[in-house]
Amino acid sequence: MRYKRHIFVCVNEREPGHPRGCCREKGGEEVRSRFKQAIKERGLKSELRANVSGCLDICEFGVSAVVYPDGVWYGGLTVDDVDEIVDRHLIGGEPVDRLRVQHPKYTPAELLDPDRAAGDGSDGTGSENEKREDNSNFEEKE
Repeated sequence: MRYKRHIFVCVNEREPGHPRGCCREKGGEEVRSRFKQAIKERGLKSELRANVSGCLDICEFGVSAVVYPDGVWYGGLTVDDVDEIVDRHLIGGEPVDRLRVQHPKYTPAELLDPDRAAGDGSDGTGSENEKREDNSNFEEKE
């Protein structure tokens, strides 16, 4: 396999005022750039790859990313989260559970935080999630 792990970061852009928002206006490009920089700083460009992604269709969760081959979905990301994901997950193989998308469609039920999980009739917010307002109120699209 060419890369041990591949992270795709959404940088999709929608028209201003769109009700779902978009990852670009929430800092997606800055997050993706920081992933590239962090991977380069660690001398791992031949093992890890950070790429832009179009819409991952989970805009409600803020800046989103998915790691393959692991199939781990992250949401509400900021540049401050990148080093932890690189070190713990991309290098160490341990997903950062507190940054996973809190919805059963994207994270196994046993890993969902019941105080933060969306899709269960709650608003998906909790004390740990206050800084990640965009990581709530997920509504499944038809």
